[in-house]
Amino acid sequence: MSKRKEDFFTRFTSAISAWLGRPWIFVSALGILVLWGATGPLLGFSDTWQLIINTGTTIVTFLMVFIIQNTQNRDNLAFNIKQDAIMRKLKITERDLIEAEDQSDTHLEKRKKTIQKRIEKGSRNKKGKR
Repeated sequence: MSKRKEDFFTRFTSAISAWLGRPWIFVSALGILVLWGATGPLLGFSDTWQLIINTGTTIVTFLMVFIIQNTQNRDNLAFNIKQDAIMRKLKITERDLIEAEDQSDTHLEKRKKTIQKRIEKGSRNKKGKR
């Protein structure tokens, strides 16, 4: 894929994600649902009336999955790069911390508990030295 196409898709998904995250978009969507609900009695709660909202929400949901996933992937990658830079600067060389995103959930939970115990032990040691 060319750099130009990647840049377009990145710019597109970032702009759409930022735009759709605004409160007025939520209020607009809620307004559409209220309007749709209000038209139910006028249209006799017909199958077509139901199909309109089902089709619309399905299409929006389908497209939003890809936009959200793209922005999350990019944010996670940027976070990992920044975190790796900090770890290098602090000279943290523990391999399982550096490669944490590649570990299983079980391993990560164990590692989290180990780090929490270290922190608690360090806090107790500092309190005792005062």
